[in-house]
Amino acid sequence: MWGALLRRGGGRGTGGLRGLVSVGPPWSQVVSEAEKIVGYPTSFMSLRCLLSDELSNIAMQVRKLVGTKHPLLDTARQRSLAEITELIHTAFLVHRGIVNIGELKSCDGPLKDMQFGNKMAVLSGDFLLANACTSLAQLQNTKVVELISSAIGDLVQGIYYENSKSSEENSLTDDIGISTWKEQVFLSHSALLAKSCQAAMELAKHSAEIQDMAFQYGKHMSMSHKLHSDLQPFVKESSSDTTAFSLNSAPAVLHQEFLGREAWIKQIREAQGKGNIMDYKKLREAIKAGKGVTSAIDLCRCHGKRALAALERFPPSEARAALANIVYAVTRFP
Repeated sequence: MWGALLRRGGGRGTGGLRGLVSVGPPWSQVVSEAEKIVGYPTSFMSLRCLLSDELSNIAMQVRKLVGTKHPLLDTARQRSLAEITELIHTAFLVHRGIVNIGELKSCDGPLKDMQFGNKMAVLSGDFLLANACTSLAQLQNTKVVELISSAIGDLVQGIYYENSKSSEENSLTDDIGISTWKEQVFLSHSALLAKSCQAAMELAKHSAEIQDMAFQYGKHMSMSHKLHSDLQPFVKESSSDTTAFSLNSAPAVLHQEFLGREAWIKQIREAQGKGNIMDYKKLREAIKAGKGVTSAIDLCRCHGKRALAALERFPPSEARAALANIVYAVTRFP
């Protein structure tokens, strides 16, 4: 999608992006429309695709153009960067799927099978990451390599912090404020997209200013997306939902800031029943009664507005409209 946008230039656009609207197309429709613009599905990942002989043959033929000025090479590099980004993202998701053997129950399956699954998760994630790094080097752009490599470093740092500081399901939440929450989310969720957007502009040889606008869009859109995800347990219409949610999600963190640490811990203990089993329905209602949910919605829309402001630096086009619709989709609530 960024390839379609950057081929139209980087001048200031006009109209259509000055404020968020309360309604907009649903996420699935937004993704479908974006896929039509770029000409291929965004969820390209499959082992059959990765190991396809036909795909390998096409890649070999395109490599023959390296060193020439044929426009097909530039097009391939936009698409290649998008696939590199998704490979990295998928690799880390696979690695996150490793289970803690010490917390397994008998109903989870045989220990031997779970250990084998962990080994496959490690190897599969490493395989995807190695492929991404190989493709990254083939772009032959040192700044792009530096950007994406630093994004991988950010991911590792963010996930390491999550794992080292994360609480068990029934223990108390970490004492973090919303500013710390933002720092952690940028590392573990936003850095890869933000720096990939910037790298796309670098490959198209746009100015540093335009590259920064692309970075800002990726950063603030992904922050809005994370906030939207964190808010889902609190904005669903069903009040009987007992699904667990993270005590370090944005609404909970903001609720703690308004309420105070001691009062928040008291609410958590009151929601813990026998055997320290958390009553998430009770705790959810306590958070919804405070200011955490509305503040998280406001913060989500604030990041959305900053993402749209970055898009205004690009000329009107189908691609820019699609990117704006993504923002609208993650900033709409029931």
